[in-house]
Amino acid sequence: MKNLHLFISVLIVIPAALVYGFQPNLLFDVNLDTIDEANILKAIMGLYLAFATLWIVGILNPSLWKVATVSNIIFMLGIAFGRIISLFCDGFPSGVFVIGTIGEMILGFYGCYILQREKEM
Repeated sequence: MKNLHLFISVLIVIPAALVYGFQPNLLFDVNLDTIDEANILKAIMGLYLAFATLWIVGILNPSLWKVATVSNIIFMLGIAFGRIISLFCDGFPSGVFVIGTIGEMILGFYGCYILQREKEM
């Protein structure tokens, strides 16, 4: 249970990264018109894959679990916060993004719970 948030995050973030980087129109209403737009999505893909790598390292190396967990909390709640801002500024996105926002909040707050629980042990 200690690694559940990291494991679930890896299972979601790696495929999302690959979709963002190589086929964003597969799941999203996105049309890339310039190389710069493609470059932005590839950069996001790189960030997602880098964080997923850190979370895998945290699962495999207990001495890095706390770093992986804190990064996961910041990542998940940061993305959720950005999506919430977009909701108010831009309106409701497609359903996959609404579900994603809820999932990101759950994973972020669950990570906070697990981190607090581990401190008490």
